[in-house]
This record gives sequence, C-alpha cells and structure tokens, in this order.
Amino acid sequence: MIRAVAPLDTAAPSPRFHHARQKVDGQEACGCRHLAGQATCPPGYPAETSHVFAVSSDPKERRREIEAMLPPLPGEAVATAAGIRTSRVAIVQSVRSPRSLSCAPPPMVKQDKGKQGMPTIKTTDGTEIYYKDWGTGQPILFSHGWPLSADMWDAQMLFFAERGYRTVAFDRRGFGRSGQPWGGYDYDTMADDIGALITALDLRDVVLVGFSMGGGDVTRYIARHGSGRVAKLALVSAVTPIFGKTADHDGPDKSFFDALKAGIVKDRAQFLDDFNPIFYGTNKGMSVSQGIFKQTLQIALMASIKATVDCATAFAETDFRPDMQTIDVPTLVVHGDADQVVPFESTGKLAAEMIRGAALKVYPGAPHATATTHADRLNADLLAFIKG
Repeated sequence: MIRAVAPLDTAAPSPRFHHARQKVDGQEACGCRHLAGQATCPPGYPAETSHVFAVSSDPKERRREIEAMLPPLPGEAVATAAGIRTSRVAIVQSVRSPRSLSCAPPPMVKQDKGKQGMPTIKTTDGTEIYYKDWGTGQPILFSHGWPLSADMWDAQMLFFAERGYRTVAFDRRGFGRSGQPWGGYDYDTMADDIGALITALDLRDVVLVGFSMGGGDVTRYIARHGSGRVAKLALVSAVTPIFGKTADHDGPDKSFFDALKAGIVKDRAQFLDDFNPIFYGTNKGMSVSQGIFKQTLQIALMASIKATVDCATAFAETDFRPDMQTIDVPTLVVHGDADQVVPFESTGKLAAEMIRGAALKVYPGAPHATATTHADRLNADLLAFIKG
C-alpha cells in the first residue's frame, strides 16, 4: 500500500480530504489538483483512502503526528516498535510548513493541453477553448471583442497579475488559438463556453470583464448560469443591451451589418485593415502605432472566416435587454463617447440605465478600442472598481 501525506491548511474545517480519481488515456490516475511544489499522488493511490494533513510546524513532530493519525490499510503490515507505524511503503511526502500546499477535487470539465501543448478546455460539443491563466489571487476573467483574441487583453492581464490578481483570458470559439467548429456562434453557446471554463478552472468570486461583443457573452453567462460564482461585472465598449436597429431601438441598420459581412467574405484582410482606423479612432485624431495595426490584423486573420461572419450576425441581432434584469452584482460600464463602432448613446448609456446600481464611466473623445488607447485609465478604473 502507498500513502500520501500533505500539510494541513489550518483554516480548513477537517484534517482529511478524500483523494480523487480520474481517467487519463483510459487509465486510473490521481485527480487531485496539486499546487506548485507538491508531489503528485503515487500511481494506484486508492480512492477510498484520505489525504492526511498535519498541524505541527516542527517537521519531526509533524511526522509523528502524521504517523499516529494514519489508520492501517487492508493488507498493510504495521510495526509498533518505538511507537512508529511502518508499512511496505510508508511515505510522508512533505514536511513543509502549514498552508503551503493543498489538494482539491478535479474540475468537472476536462482540462487538457491542445495539439501544440497549449492550455485548453474541451466544451460539451468537443470544441477546444484556449485560455491564458496568469497570477494568483481573486480571479478576473476577460472576454475579448470581435474579431480578436485573448491577446487584446495583455495590458490588463499584466497590470492585474502584477498586483495580486489571477487573470484569465480565453480565445472565443472560432478565434485565435481555439477550435474552429462550423457552428455554435450564438450567444447562448458562447456563454456556455464561458461557463465550462469557469467550472474547469474552478473560478469563484470572479470579476467578469467583457469588451465589445464580449460584453454580450459575459452578460448572457449571468442570465443563463446565475451569479453564484461572480463578484462583479464590467462592460467595456460593449454591445449590450442591444446593438442593431429594431422597431423600438435606434441602432445601426441591418444594411450596415450586411455590408460588413459582405466585405469580410469578399476580401477579409483588406476589409479588416481598413477597419483599423475606425476601431482605434485614428481617423478622428487618436494616435496608435503601426505595430498595433499590424498586430490587430494578424490576430483577426487567425480567426475562422465562418466565425467572423456568424459572430457579426450574433452581435447585430441579439437583444440583451431581458438579460439586463438578471444582473445582480455590482457593475461598471465604461464607454468612449466618440466610439464609431458601437455608439455610446444606444448601448453603454442605455446599459447603465437598465442595470440596477450600475456605475458609468464615459471617456471623452475615446474610440471603441479603449483597452488599448486608454489602457492606463481603464486599468486604474477597473482596479478602483474591483477594490471598492
């Protein structure tokens, strides 16, 4: 028999936590989540046996404490000489200080390494979702805009990870390094993808931050899955509560979105290159480098053209006004009043009015791409909001 021992987190209500099992390539394996520095459970470690955690900070005393706590396992030979329990394989894997390590059950959704060794999860329809996971602390989950990827959030992820937060950003299905399925580019499915990621990474007390079309899927996540794991919500230049024109809403006309999709199908690279000045507001006096333009085009062209077109339909036609009523967490709305892509008056302003208790930050003269053009201000405002 093999026994694994780890230190006790003294804040825990019980000294024992059951070992978890999972199948890896068809074989039984340890399903515990070990933190940095902790040895993995030995192969064959029985599911019915518990990890045992010691309280003492003195290594010798803690070892004696552990030995005394261990019950004999079936078939284990136990010697009582000198009061020390022994077995065919007696392992005390760690005598580190309390609180240094812990063990928790495995996530419900399988985490994996993608084809190129990248961190991914697999959704219920088999789509691989790539994600970045930087830092430790309260989690912040960032949802990117169209037609970009998690990389658009680098300035925010670096800023917050350096300040004691866990920052997670993912590539939406069909974009960046995620899988490119033929379908699933509706907000219900994309919100469920976020739900799968939150479950897989066991994110709790998470701050959801959505930019542009990403404001829609974090909002729809709350509407479909509730706010039990959510601490706060931030909508940045978001398409919520409704983007396109309807009988009772004055947004861009359907012909605008039809032309956008036609331009993508005809010559995607040139269309997106021409879109950059509007996105960043350089046609109205804003200044960004040519490097940013090149990076944006590169990121956008990594996406599936099918996803690029279908998501344009999704954010043009989805009405999030019913979702606004489900938001029951503190919310920050940030929008530039010179946004040429998602006009403030028909989106951000209305969202702030519809969400109970929402705070509104309007950036005078700011374009759509506030996460880049106003990164310092946005980071400061998000930090104050999260801390507040």
